[in-house]
Amino acid sequence: MSNERFSSVWDAIEDTPAEAENMKLRSVLVIALKEYIEREGLTQGEAAKRLGVTRPCISDLMRGKIELFGLDNLIDMLVAVGLHLEVRVTGTHTVTPLSYAAG
Repeated sequence: MSNERFSSVWDAIEDTPAEAENMKLRSVLVIALKEYIEREGLTQGEAAKRLGVTRPCISDLMRGKIELFGLDNLIDMLVAVGLHLEVRVTGTHTVTPLSYAAG
């Protein structure tokens, strides 16, 4: 048995660092959507209408089935209910944030 330590569960179970980062981001978005649905007191049917998906999709979301959702789908759902996503890139190199104005 290995005594290797990981910074997240995704680092431990995913095959590559890229897959782990993808799952970390997806899990954050799923949690944000679940919290939105709970805060608004929505039924699964109401949530499905607001997020533009099916009721079974909401059921999977509420049960935390992260692997069923891609980043594009999750971002579409966030936008559908007026939530915004902020991205921060960190690492060993300096990254200059880019900003733009949508218009």
